[in-house]
Amino acid sequence: MNPYLKAARPERWPRSLAIFVGTASFFFLYREEAGSLVLGAALWKCLFAFLLTWAISTANYIINEIADAPFDIHHPTKKNRPLVKGEIKKFPFLLLGLILSVSSLAAAYLLFNKAFSLSLLALLAAGFIYNIKPIRTKDIPFLDSVSESANNPIRFFIGWFAFSRPGIFPPLSLLICWWAFGNFLMVAKRLSEFRFLKENAGNYRASLKKYSKKHLLSGMGISVLFFFIPFFYFAVSFKLQSFIYLSPLLLAYFMIFFKHTLQKSEVMEEPERLLKNPLFAGYTLFIVIIFFISFLLDKIGR
Repeated sequence: MNPYLKAARPERWPRSLAIFVGTASFFFLYREEAGSLVLGAALWKCLFAFLLTWAISTANYIINEIADAPFDIHHPTKKNRPLVKGEIKKFPFLLLGLILSVSSLAAAYLLFNKAFSLSLLALLAAGFIYNIKPIRTKDIPFLDSVSESANNPIRFFIGWFAFSRPGIFPPLSLLICWWAFGNFLMVAKRLSEFRFLKENAGNYRASLKKYSKKHLLSGMGISVLFFFIPFFYFAVSFKLQSFIYLSPLLLAYFMIFFKHTLQKSEVMEEPERLLKNPLFAGYTLFIVIIFFISFLLDKIGR
């Protein structure tokens, strides 16, 4: 694989599909909007929304690749990234990120509404805040996972505003749920790094110098609470009984990640790699199908 393409992390590009959680939620709550859609136009809008999100996300990966190069050398696999190994040059790589950022923001301004464009800009800003000094929240305990997980609700906004009329905002409870799920995964990732990098963990990730295993386990538990409390609030507020019935399936999903984090015999680089496991991928698909059925059958009550 071309080293510049490898450094742009194509294995993470599917993360941009997370915007469609926001899109699905919009049409779930405002079903009358779906009736006015032209299928072809809607598919093109989905495609453009995904591509623009991909472009900004890739620009953020470029920022991360450059900012983290001095630290990645202390990681067992990330030390093989192209920039760390000297396979690519920093300036043309940074220029690629600039081109992706400017072109995607310009296209968003021309093709979508203001709220969509601002959400896309927020995704780019989140990358700078997380990676670049003097802020660099990546180095601050707990704020590191909190700020990295902010990408989840931002992507939710992108998918929502791709179709929403101005002035219609998603429920705060859904945004907190989606953030909490991401925070759970990011804390799990840090626990995995803490356990297996051991004395070298702080050299790779500065925040790990101030963590303990107890802190990280507590962070995972708190994230689960922050997911389920607003989840139940949302279900009760909109009278969605099926969502309440499905909650044990979601709890089991969290427990699978939890068990995997504590038992895996190597560093868990990215949580989504669990999807390579056929059983886990099948369970994920099962949950998606069940919620899709609920989407079709449930009637929104306010």
